[in-house]
Amino acid sequence: MRRSDRLVAVAFGLAATLLVAFVLLPIAAVFVRVPPATLLSQLRSKGALDALAVSLKTTTIALALILFLGTPAAYLLGTRSFRGSIALETILEVPLVLPPAVAGIALLAAFGRGGLLGRPLRAMGIEVGFTQAAVVMALIFVAMPFYVRQAVAAFGSVDRQMLAASRTLGAGQGETFVRVAVPLAAKGLGAGAALAFARALGEFGATIMFAGNLPGSTQTLPLAIYAQYSADNLPGALALAALLVAVSVGLLVGVKLILRAGRADKERAGWTAFSSSRSGIA
Repeated sequence: MRRSDRLVAVAFGLAATLLVAFVLLPIAAVFVRVPPATLLSQLRSKGALDALAVSLKTTTIALALILFLGTPAAYLLGTRSFRGSIALETILEVPLVLPPAVAGIALLAAFGRGGLLGRPLRAMGIEVGFTQAAVVMALIFVAMPFYVRQAVAAFGSVDRQMLAASRTLGAGQGETFVRVAVPLAAKGLGAGAALAFARALGEFGATIMFAGNLPGSTQTLPLAIYAQYSADNLPGALALAALLVAVSVGLLVGVKLILRAGRADKERAGWTAFSSSRSGIA
């Protein structure tokens, strides 16, 4: 290896090491700063348990609605090319680039007490802002693109001939979608769902702007961390942060394993097809 190549390799390795250290050090500090006994005691507190319950409930509902609405939309965008498809996909990705506070203000302007739809809803006796429904809506708004982007890619990688064969055999659009497209794209859909769940679980800005920070009602884990920190209870804030870190890292590792398993399946399928073709030639 030439000296210049060695220097470049060292520079690349140093850059990667610095980035890993920059990410890993703050995460490790969360666990180092709080003794295990203090961590467990803080996590057993009523405030932490209430925030955990609210987070799990609202995130699960949000994810269910994202899957219910986002899967058909992603199938349409991933398997069809039509006028306006790029614009539609761009609109669904807008929340990715919006600051969370802007997302919260936008939801408040649309569905709050004095919002575009807030007044008609109030006339029907429906209050949205500063309720758990507002939490769910905020989570859907910020997390939906993470699922839809992955789902569009997953459906886009499905062999179109498989879908055409299903239609040729007499299956309708709905049956082809449920029995062929979704199973073939399942690994990608699972990865997208895990990413959306993790994003929703960690949402802060849009939630506090649109739903408030009401303990036991709209206070999720990220909001509880903020409340503990604001009350000068750093051990409590670090304990909740450690819980969120553990869940988020677990979900990320799960996504990596799902995607790796999907690639391995594709490689095995490709090798099987190649071997079969060579056997036929022989």
